[in-house]
Amino acid sequence: MNRPLGVYFHIPFCRSKCAYCDFCSTAQWDDGMMDAYLAALIRQMDDFFIPGGKYPVDTVYLGGGTPSVFGGKRIARLLSALEKRASLTRSAEITVEVNPESADKALFRVLKKAGVNRISMGVQSSDDGQLRAIGRIHDFARAKEAAALCRDYCTDNLSLDLIYGLPGQDMESWLKSVDDICALEPKHISCYALKLEEGTPMYRADPPRADDDLQADMYLACIDRLAQRGYEQYEISNFALPGYRSRHNQKYWDLSEYLGFGCAAHSFYNGKRFSFVADLKEYLSGMEGKNPIVEESDELSYGNRVGEFVMLALRTTDGIDESAFHRRFGRDFEPFAKRLAPYAASGHAVCEGGRWRLTPKGFLVSNVIIGDVLEACDPQEGGMG
Repeated sequence: MNRPLGVYFHIPFCRSKCAYCDFCSTAQWDDGMMDAYLAALIRQMDDFFIPGGKYPVDTVYLGGGTPSVFGGKRIARLLSALEKRASLTRSAEITVEVNPESADKALFRVLKKAGVNRISMGVQSSDDGQLRAIGRIHDFARAKEAAALCRDYCTDNLSLDLIYGLPGQDMESWLKSVDDICALEPKHISCYALKLEEGTPMYRADPPRADDDLQADMYLACIDRLAQRGYEQYEISNFALPGYRSRHNQKYWDLSEYLGFGCAAHSFYNGKRFSFVADLKEYLSGMEGKNPIVEESDELSYGNRVGEFVMLALRTTDGIDESAFHRRFGRDFEPFAKRLAPYAASGHAVCEGGRWRLTPKGFLVSNVIIGDVLEACDPQEGGMG
């Protein structure tokens, strides 16, 4: 029996482009382009699934972009097409990303009927001035309304996103946003540091904002505040009430298989990582010839798979269990433990009952720590060291 897959659909349409966003998305679209994209996604599924096939799928995630702009009817048709080509498990987690300005009662009703049982909403801040500064087109009142509509007409399994380090944001206003979000009673909260990516309007404007030290303090304060509200941190940026971790995202962190469809979508399947061209027009053009352009393709060697597992697992609060690591890869964790030991001494990592994990302090410098730990991979095996 095949292990259940995760499936990701990239929806690259937005009502407007945020000033900090460098994702593959566009605000220049019409209904004809959206219909063509839906048809391309369905054709692309036929490259991987046999119509009427029963390959099990236990998580589905529609991200973007802003999938709610795509419209409930198109999303329902896409999910219906998937069900005809794969076997959704009875408890499948089906998530759709929405933004407050494009989420209404009609959308949520259609999504619920289509089987959607989890909503991820980009709120980012409860301060309207901060929202305007980053190019968001909703205010917090609209976000509160959308959260209530989601609960009333679709699902109470709601995840909300926040960003810290915004222009004009200090510790007081950041924690107010955290408290305001908690008051909406989401099951899951994601908190990301503002990062200005080259080529974005905010990168060019380079507005004054929180420095690295203040961002670090905001992150640690957020962890404490959310813990007080009952949210468990389970990954660097993700927090959930008990039983509400994102099952789809966990596939990325434990090297489970998933297939991505659409422009810029990434996959890990049959030991290979591959992604499709991060350009909407090129993707549509390629799909017209049933030949989407593969932008990257990499077959993971044994050593690389070990390295990726270590890298991804150390992003989670579950960390790595030494005995489970040995059962999975047939090798001793000791070389990695030796690399982690100095970080345990400095308070950046802990080992409890043979399980290694980073602390919140360690998460702040996780890239440095993980880079050091990966030096324990054997280059002769194709490792990452």
